[in-house]
Amino acid sequence: MSQRFTERRSFLKTTAAAAAVGAVPYFVTGSNVRADEQKATESNDRPLIGCIGTGSRWNAVGPNAMHLGDVVAVCDVDANHAAAAHKKVTDIQSKKGVERKVDIYEDYQKILERNDIEIVTIVTTDHWHSKIAIEAMKAGKDVYCEKPLTLTIDEGKKICQVAKETGRVFQVGTQQRSEMGLRFLQAVALVRSGRIGDVQNIAVAIGGAPTSGTIPVADIPNGLNWEKWLGQAPMVDYRWRMDGKFAKTRCHYEFRWWYEYSGGKLTDWGAHHVDIAQWAIGQSGEGMGATSIEPIYAKHPVELKDGMPVQDDQYNCATEFHVKATFDNGVVMDIKNSHQQELGFDNGIMFTGTEGRFLVNRGKLVGAPIDALKDNPLPENAIAEIYGGKNPAANNAHMTNFFECVKTRSLPISDVYTHHRALTTCHLSNIAIRLNRSLKWDPKSQQIVGDDQANAMQSREARKGYEVTV
Repeated sequence: MSQRFTERRSFLKTTAAAAAVGAVPYFVTGSNVRADEQKATESNDRPLIGCIGTGSRWNAVGPNAMHLGDVVAVCDVDANHAAAAHKKVTDIQSKKGVERKVDIYEDYQKILERNDIEIVTIVTTDHWHSKIAIEAMKAGKDVYCEKPLTLTIDEGKKICQVAKETGRVFQVGTQQRSEMGLRFLQAVALVRSGRIGDVQNIAVAIGGAPTSGTIPVADIPNGLNWEKWLGQAPMVDYRWRMDGKFAKTRCHYEFRWWYEYSGGKLTDWGAHHVDIAQWAIGQSGEGMGATSIEPIYAKHPVELKDGMPVQDDQYNCATEFHVKATFDNGVVMDIKNSHQQELGFDNGIMFTGTEGRFLVNRGKLVGAPIDALKDNPLPENAIAEIYGGKNPAANNAHMTNFFECVKTRSLPISDVYTHHRALTTCHLSNIAIRLNRSLKWDPKSQQIVGDDQANAMQSREARKGYEVTV
């Protein structure tokens, strides 16, 4: 490891306060990033990265990180994923003239034990995110972790606590804050500049979960450590069957549709759209969030008892839902699998105010307030102000922001604190539809008011040996 990075690491140990909520992030342009990358490559002075979790989503996250640092280790409980990642890393880095030994591990602790690794990417199943992230920060690593960051509200509280205590830089992989044609940044700027007047309603459509039917018990695939994949989740049989071209399983990718490992679409896509919605109306800060959650309807593929699935042989997350979240500023957020019937869209965010409304998703930004920009454009610095002082980098913006904040010890654009507040709304929505009753939430104390059973669902009991501790 270079002297510069050694000196920087020593300096960082004394600057935990730099990650306090409200710090102003620092950003660079795409041209600066390319120049820095070239300079770092020439001097062989790039931060070293360990990749924990190397499944399908890592195939985007890993290469993005390799633009800005060098991977020296990959880790996955599926040996097939790890081997494929090792080959990909070696091929990419060799083409850049980076000849580094890349180690393969099954146990992520091996990466955290290495003093040469400064940054870790976490691209595991949702239910593993918090334990690995907390232990990584305590081991002195800066963290890039894919969304949704947590399985429970309690995990979010713990991550925020450890981030403050350690001063580590932590970027959540909610790329809508940096990329997607800047449509979402424009949407936030429009709302904050008053172009639709006072916001009254936000309609969020995030899609529904699929059903699977009964999935039979199957042999555990060669190379997969099923016990470790389950981690803190209950020990159950491995299940798998082919359904046309796609597999139905409790495992890779399909984990999203099991409450044991995820939160269905309410966290999978809610982590994106609810995040942007709360960010736009200024409800992502400490002590902020929805104050009431009302389940209008929900459809589950299996019976629930006390909020828990009664069978373990098929997907169990809600396939359809409508939740009404109300904030203390009077804004109502209607979170649905689809607003097609009444508003004409299946995915996106529609902001409605006293002076107009518009729709934003990854493909478009439309509505009368958008048309009005032709004659009355946003101020030239509007996006920069939303993005912390500078416009996003031209290429690989979200990862670039993270690496720059690692250098400057600033708060990334998708920090754990605001992500936790938005994801709390998603988790509360799941608790409400699973118990089929309205909840009162105190965002300052972060407690459900007057409902002990619902409050208990802020956390999950972990299997022995896999507890999430701070």
